Amino acid sequence: MLKSLKIKNYALIKKVELDFSKGMTVITGETGAGKSIILGALGLILGKRADSKSLFNKEKKCVVEASFLLKNEYLKSFFKSHELDYEEETIIRRELLPSGKSRSFINDSPVNLKTLGQLSAFLIDLHQQFDTLDIHQIDFHVQVVDAIADNKILMQTYLDQYKRYKMLRKRKEELENAQAESLREKDFVMFQLKELLEANLESGEQQGLEKEIKILENAGDIKQTLSGIYGQLAEHEGALLGQMETLRVAMGPVRNLSEDLEGLSDRFNTIYFELQELSNDFERVAEGTDIDGERLKEIRERLDVLYRLQNKHFVSDDKALLDVQEALQEKLNGFVNLDADLEEVVLELEQLHSTLLKLSEELRKKRNDVIPAFEDQVRSNLGQLSMNYARFEVRMNVLEEPGPSGMDAMEFFFNANKGGELKKIKDVASGGELSRLTLVIKSLVASAIPLPTMIFDEIDTGISGDVALKMGIMLERLASEHQIVSITHSPQIGSKGKLHYFVFKEVGENQTYSNIRKLNVDERVDVLAIMLSQDPPSKGAIENAKELLAN
Repeated sequence: MLKSLKIKNYALIKKVELDFSKGMTVITGETGAGKSIILGALGLILGKRADSKSLFNKEKKCVVEASFLLKNEYLKSFFKSHELDYEEETIIRRELLPSGKSRSFINDSPVNLKTLGQLSAFLIDLHQQFDTLDIHQIDFHVQVVDAIADNKILMQTYLDQYKRYKMLRKRKEELENAQAESLREKDFVMFQLKELLEANLESGEQQGLEKEIKILENAGDIKQTLSGIYGQLAEHEGALLGQMETLRVAMGPVRNLSEDLEGLSDRFNTIYFELQELSNDFERVAEGTDIDGERLKEIRERLDVLYRLQNKHFVSDDKALLDVQEALQEKLNGFVNLDADLEEVVLELEQLHSTLLKLSEELRKKRNDVIPAFEDQVRSNLGQLSMNYARFEVRMNVLEEPGPSGMDAMEFFFNANKGGELKKIKDVASGGELSRLTLVIKSLVASAIPLPTMIFDEIDTGISGDVALKMGIMLERLASEHQIVSITHSPQIGSKGKLHYFVFKEVGENQTYSNIRKLNVDERVDVLAIMLSQDPPSKGAIENAKELLAN
């Protein structure tokens, strides 16, 4: 339970300290006095975010510290798993620095907000978490029925399986997308590779073709030029080789007259025979050079293929194209077949789906078992709050697919008037009706769930008089099993507190701030009397206040 709360330098509060005890504590005060500020400070303990705007003095840090008496054995495992020191009197502290930074501590050990919020959820239940906004939410309706049906363990089992189910559905989608993307990429690689393979690439082919096409493109000029040279050397009248033959014969008689003449004759003969051989080569090449249009077309088409592939793959020769072909082949070989992974996921999904359906059936059965009694209890308790003709009904539909709460969609229907049509709560309930309905439902849930400390923020909205008194009695009865803190404007509810705190504003020299004090019996009479009438209160109001406290 909550033992104490200390607030320093928060909003309009300089410094206040509140002590709590078992049973019911009420907090009253004029509108705007600062009652909601106390809840805001408590929200910091629950892990809510805040900033430097919450500081009373912008140059000093804000400190909110709550002391709890722990008796829940489950919490020991929580402390152990988070490497925290377990103490029966545990202190949670939150500090807001002028810089805007925040620090959180559990028994002086630093923790993050998530851990702080998780622990606080076990220790305190703030009505703002369980308020009239929640009562409109379908998820809240399921939670209420599950609490009464004691579905906590079964629901946790279902949620564990459901989380795995959701994760696998996401994994299945990822695999399907990856497979589709892989197939698209694989098809493209196969297309590119097929194109290269069909080209029958050979290293060095391009260089040979480029040489051959030069010859074919200039075949006419080559044939004419070489034939002309051959004719001048060997065939035409006065051809050079014929003249050289005459000169070579003329050298014969004098060749052996001296060594110099013999050398000159040999050199001349060498030139003659070399020129003769060269003439034969000119003739051979000229005769072998054909003007072949078909071959020229064939080479041009082949080179067009090679050049197009090179431009497509941003390379400059056929060797580089062969490298691209090899790389594409390796990439194709490296594509992973996702069919096996996808098949495994689909199989597990089917098994999980079957498990979820089975667990959903168990949840539905337990829910259906408690719903009639729950509806009766709500109607009965509403009758105790002067809503004798109120009708309340839980309607449940089966979902097509498993959801976070099973296969059930659940919604509360309500009407406060005799003969009125049952409608969704948000469509029919007024503020006062919602306050009473919320209290009734919460009191029933509280009996099913061990909520150590329950805080009600203005649960009396829209009600007064006899109804407020009956609501106070219901809160008082709830306080026999839970620690209750009620912030209220109702004197009837205010009179039911074991402790009574009064929030008020004080005006200093340069500023106004909120303060709080614990009331003794006489002070409670005065405060309740003022709430019943005026300030100063009438004698009748004072007597009425005394009567409320006596009861």
